[in-house]
Amino acid sequence: MISKSIAITDNTDGLPNPRRIWAVVAASLALIMSVLDANIVNVVLPTLSREFGTSPSTTIWVMNAYQLAITVSLLSFSSLGDIYGYHKVFLSGVAVFCVTSLICALSTSFWMLTIARVLQGFGASAITSVNTAQLRTIYPRRFLGRGLGISAMVVSVSAVAGPSVTSAILSVGSWHWLFAINIPLGLLALIMGLIYLPHREKKQNRSFDKTSALANALTFGLLIYSMEGFAHHENIYLLLIQILLLLVVGTYYIRRQLRQEFPLLPVDLLKIPIFSLSVCTSICSFTAQMLALVSLPFFLQNTLGRTEVATGLLLTPWPVATLITAPQAGYLVERVHAGILGSIGMLILSAGLILLSLLPSSPSDGAIIWRMFVCGLGFGFFQTPNNSTIIASAPIHRSGGASGMIGTARLLGQTLGATLVALLFSFVIPQKGTTVCLWVGAAFALTAAIVSCLRLSQQMPLRRSDS
Repeated sequence: MISKSIAITDNTDGLPNPRRIWAVVAASLALIMSVLDANIVNVVLPTLSREFGTSPSTTIWVMNAYQLAITVSLLSFSSLGDIYGYHKVFLSGVAVFCVTSLICALSTSFWMLTIARVLQGFGASAITSVNTAQLRTIYPRRFLGRGLGISAMVVSVSAVAGPSVTSAILSVGSWHWLFAINIPLGLLALIMGLIYLPHREKKQNRSFDKTSALANALTFGLLIYSMEGFAHHENIYLLLIQILLLLVVGTYYIRRQLRQEFPLLPVDLLKIPIFSLSVCTSICSFTAQMLALVSLPFFLQNTLGRTEVATGLLLTPWPVATLITAPQAGYLVERVHAGILGSIGMLILSAGLILLSLLPSSPSDGAIIWRMFVCGLGFGFFQTPNNSTIIASAPIHRSGGASGMIGTARLLGQTLGATLVALLFSFVIPQKGTTVCLWVGAAFALTAAIVSCLRLSQQMPLRRSDS
């Protein structure tokens, strides 16, 4: 089925080659680091717990602090990008990420590492918040679909490659190198970005809404903290107070955004049906992904007795398959409706998760590998067209807000998935916990497929000029 399309009316014609290629490399290097570091410490949490003498639940804050910092600041950095320029926000984020990665690598205490991770999260937030919007100034209009496809592929692969990269680094060094490796990569991205990224951008002549930024941070912070509280069975009265505050602050935040010409939370963009449907499918897809990737290491290590390195290697087929399918999906979305591609991808992911849940009690490595590969195929086939649709369906001057929503949807999905794992593990016997998580993940993937189908009645915003 050939997609219906809307001609894009802006005059963006991108960068000429080879400058365009180097600009994409610079942006991709920074994006890989920022997304990868969200999950790169998962495998070494037990090691950190022993080394710093902290409980497992406390040690998890090394991971959660990073995610929380990104979530509460992502939309604010997107707005700053619209006002001051995407390349300024992007390169500032790369610089902060490099410095804080060095602090993480040199950390000698748990709290030093955790605080450094918070600051590192702000650097990552600046990078991811404007990355997709920046692509509109890098790629010619007629190649925007494949450019966004490459970016979506980088995000998708990086989001699931954490255990694999961790295994490779731990095989030759200590956990400190998980952060030290960012420094040369970050410096390279910074230098290349200064030279090759476009500096001429359309900027909005307005001031930054500090009140909305504070309300945004409190709303998303309380939302995530309340979800974590349910998963870890915090005091019910404390949870009720948090939820009450969330309702009050969240209501004020939404009502304020409805009155703004350029809202921090792009509620105006959510009125575009294909935009809002694509955001919903993205949340569901990342929830399904995290339900699998957080629960599977427990099954592989605690039930099957695999080592940390072996666990990372067994999870590697997922990002490898995504790496194969995502670029192809980026080309297809220029001709085939994203609703079709998304539904196919999520149905494949749902089938892969069900196949993983039906593994025998003592499966071979091969049985695990091909099932992980199926999941990666489905995820890559879905995520690239979906992200392309989100950014392209927004007006050119709202690229920052659309880019921020891509990251926000991903983070909300990942947080919900990780929280559901903790919640399900607390109610199900350990031997069955991963199986239940995989079935719930399959249900979320199926939901994403259904929502994706609803987009078929909407016109696609991407069109190849030569088609």
